[in-house]
Amino acid sequence: MDTRPLQLFLTLADTLHFGRTSRLCHVSPSALSRSIRQLETELDTTLFYRDNRRVSLTREGERFRDYARQALADWQAVRLALQDEQRILQGELSLYCSVTASYSFLHDMLSSFRHNYPRIEIKLHTGDPARAVERVLNGAEDIAIGARPNQLPAGVAFLPITRSALRFIAPASQPQLAERLQGPADGSAWQDVPMILSEEGLARERTDAWFRRHGVRPHIYAQVSGNEAIVSMVSLGFGVGVVPQIVLDNSPLAARIRVLDVQPALEAYEVGIFTLMKRLSDPLIEAFWHQRELGQSPP
Repeated sequence: MDTRPLQLFLTLADTLHFGRTSRLCHVSPSALSRSIRQLETELDTTLFYRDNRRVSLTREGERFRDYARQALADWQAVRLALQDEQRILQGELSLYCSVTASYSFLHDMLSSFRHNYPRIEIKLHTGDPARAVERVLNGAEDIAIGARPNQLPAGVAFLPITRSALRFIAPASQPQLAERLQGPADGSAWQDVPMILSEEGLARERTDAWFRRHGVRPHIYAQVSGNEAIVSMVSLGFGVGVVPQIVLDNSPLAARIRVLDVQPALEAYEVGIFTLMKRLSDPLIEAFWHQRELGQSPP
């Protein structure tokens, strides 16, 4: 913000002398005159009466002087408050998320946070997003990113970031398998399909519920930790898996799998940030929390 024109105006309003003002502000008389004329043009009014003998404020100039003093005072107060906040907010903040979250949207989030709070050090840990809530509850992390469970544990706060569909995926190299499973759910078509599923978490819960509704006892080929591992195994032809769409959007293996149009579709889930409610007043967590509220992509 360029406050120089206001500073020049106020000095001239105090001295009522162009020569003295130019010396005090270390600008040439011509630069000072240009600055005042520009203000008068922007305001579409005359701020000073001036002739060869004297300079005086107009009535409009007196009103603008009050505004300029208040504007500079407010600007200085804001600058000092923000500088004080940055000086006060320092320390470490541990954050847990999946590998996908770390490179899909966390970069922008942390870049902004780092800019606003350069003295807060982020300790980033990655792993299975199904463990996000657990990591916060047991005190291993200050903040975690993951899918909101059907029942949020008592004492846990959740701030949503985005929603993601859950997708059945099959190997692109096995088009006949994909065609067989497309469309309305047919329990008999799924009976002998090798499934690669998460060991735990919301995606596993919703997949198990989907199979129960359609009378299918799935043939589970592998249970793995992390969505990226599921995409990898499916791309290699080991079976059919279930992963969030946001994982596919950021996967280098997306061309090697095929998303199945299965009806009814699995219920989408909400992705967001977890922390303990009792820690929302912690200045470091509060700063991170409100940053997400101001701007709104995941595990």
